[in-house]
Amino acid sequence: MDSLELIQTFREVARRGSFSAAARAMDMSPANVSKYVAALETRFGVRLFHRTTRKVTLTDAGQLLYDRSGPVLELVQMTASDLAERATRPGGRLRVTAPHALVQAGLPELLGRFLTRYPDVTMDLDLGNRAVDLVEEGVDLALRVGPISDQNLIVRRLVQLERVVVATPVYWREHGMPAHPRELVAHRTLTVSPTGAAPRWPFVDGGKPLELHLQPYVACNDPAPLPTLALHDLGVIYVARASVRTELASGALVPVLQDFMPDNFWIYAAYTQRRHNSAALLALLSFMETELPEFLGRRAKAGCP
Repeated sequence: MDSLELIQTFREVARRGSFSAAARAMDMSPANVSKYVAALETRFGVRLFHRTTRKVTLTDAGQLLYDRSGPVLELVQMTASDLAERATRPGGRLRVTAPHALVQAGLPELLGRFLTRYPDVTMDLDLGNRAVDLVEEGVDLALRVGPISDQNLIVRRLVQLERVVVATPVYWREHGMPAHPRELVAHRTLTVSPTGAAPRWPFVDGGKPLELHLQPYVACNDPAPLPTLALHDLGVIYVARASVRTELASGALVPVLQDFMPDNFWIYAAYTQRRHNSAALLALLSFMETELPEFLGRRAKAGCP
């Protein structure tokens, strides 16, 4: 039997001074009410009621339990109410992790719109490109660019990201525009390079995957500096179009090899379970699925970064 249920039954008997009256109020049999009180007495090892044929009164131990249990039950009921509200109305704190590349694609503005729409939600935003253990670190939602290999996570595809290979007009004029991805081996490449791994750029040639292994001129563990380096005529970068829209619109960066670019690059949302997620998390997932494609599309038309 649940301890809270036993205590609630005990308190009803104490309030009404009668086992039968408590049974009627709780829609229980008098035998069950007596059983619940007896179980509580056995658990604590003390008698809680003085019983006569006419009257039921609290013992000293019973009075102590009655006085102490009221605030506890009130707190439990308030918590249960708050939890029920969390399950139906977006509120509470969400912890979200995302890579720096999504900041360049406008993630802060999108999250700002979400928080404005749901003012009872607060958020911890962890930016970084490291692999995050969602359970170990208490993360509600991970936004990621590219495939997620962890089989223990629930993964949703949110929006496809177009990628481009670009450099400045000055760089292309001095080094020549490649007609095929393999020609990039002879170029200065500015790449994202995970620690301990050689950089690779994926392409498609005649419908078949082609992966280009590079010896980069500049290797960086984060894509954020690459457009700035490219704008100094230093070399070629392979980035999401969303991160260089302004430079493409102005002609400061010029794309090449567009017929060889793969179309399997997505923004994903990952979380740990399908059931019993909070209303806040479900609202954020729904918001991202609905708003992110439209948001990136509008920014593309506007030529915004």
